[in-house]
Amino acid sequence: MLSKEDNELLARVGPGTAMGSLIREYWIPALMSSELPEPNCPPERVRLLGENLVAFRDSQGRVGLLAHSCAHRGASLFFGRNEENGLRCVYHGWKYDVDGRCVDMPNEPAESNPSTGSGQAFKDKIRATAYPCRERGGVIWTYMGPQTTPPPPLPDLEPNLLPDGEYQVGKVLRECNWFQGLEGEIDTSHFGFLHLGKVSPEDAIPGSFDYYTVKERAPRYVTVDTEFGTSYGAYRPAEDDTYYWRIAHFLFPCFSMIPPGALGRQILVRAWVPLDDEHVMFWTMGARQTRLDADRGETRTTILGQQFPGTAPGFNYVPNTSDWLGKWRIAQNRENDYRIDREVQRTSSFTGVDGVHTQDQMITESMGAIVDRTNEHLGSSDAMVIRTRQRVLNAARALRDHGTAPPALHNPEVYRVRSGSVVLPRDADWLEATRELSKAS
Repeated sequence: MLSKEDNELLARVGPGTAMGSLIREYWIPALMSSELPEPNCPPERVRLLGENLVAFRDSQGRVGLLAHSCAHRGASLFFGRNEENGLRCVYHGWKYDVDGRCVDMPNEPAESNPSTGSGQAFKDKIRATAYPCRERGGVIWTYMGPQTTPPPPLPDLEPNLLPDGEYQVGKVLRECNWFQGLEGEIDTSHFGFLHLGKVSPEDAIPGSFDYYTVKERAPRYVTVDTEFGTSYGAYRPAEDDTYYWRIAHFLFPCFSMIPPGALGRQILVRAWVPLDDEHVMFWTMGARQTRLDADRGETRTTILGQQFPGTAPGFNYVPNTSDWLGKWRIAQNRENDYRIDREVQRTSSFTGVDGVHTQDQMITESMGAIVDRTNEHLGSSDAMVIRTRQRVLNAARALRDHGTAPPALHNPEVYRVRSGSVVLPRDADWLEATRELSKAS
């Protein structure tokens, strides 16, 4: 369990918080490129780390991410006009470029903004809060950290480095604290219950990953700190002389790699981007199946004959709204109890809830907006959760108390790793045996 103080430190991400400051040191996903489809398209509301922002693509295709309140009188720039390389507030016409500079003040007389002379123009004194953005692999990244030093490089996440047409990106809103969602990703023992609880060894193909999982539902763990965060190897008996290993990672500040696919072939990264203390955007970035076929790799396992893709699934969304939290919400949700079918649960499904992701979302949201970790009773199967909590908490404290740069900040190449499953001889060193398979291309 955590102390109340540590639970608060882990969960709170707003401006001035230790965890919020840690995450702000890194580039994080803000929007999909498709959400700003063309120059001068309508702006979008964006909430990140407890801040309400407005994103727009200017006439040259550059992306700006500004505080939503106009620096003049606080009107929302969401209602602004996106025109001629800037976002113009419709209240008094003040206009801002992607860097937050006020480039026009049409309601001020000429003497307020002289074109000549020694006095500084009024508009040149005005600067809206603006966060730099970069686009890569269908994702618009932003850096919300200190503006006094150059931002670090983007992390070398393999699916985000693929050529156009070879990647896919998706996201889903989850109504809970960011670390709650992340903890579900790095907890592999739930897979044999929440997702495979009604599957018996007789239902699975002998020698398959599913077969080994349901034959022995209590894996043993080895966890390690890494340059990029933490990793685990969860192993269980396969054949008489082998173990089935599920190997996965947490990567600073909010990325995860899951183990269902074959190690060495799976090209997949998830992100758990905090919108505020009680909402997280769950991202998936992965290789398209055409890329996987070209690599002659299979990254998917099956659950009772249903593909578990791990990349960007075709979720059934409710219609988007323009609100801060109005996008990427799935139809199976808290309001309808995730459409649980008790008869199906009694007869053919462990949960009665359809879909691997929905099952995960149901569980993490059921804990409340911020789970009270002071009441937990953790076991050996929580080894990765425990190690990752401490790694993140220690990094946040070190930054807050000593100004220590967090892990991997200036080493983007350490993110070039893969996760997945593999069968190894029982006497093998799992780290050494999988060193080459775990390298991204």
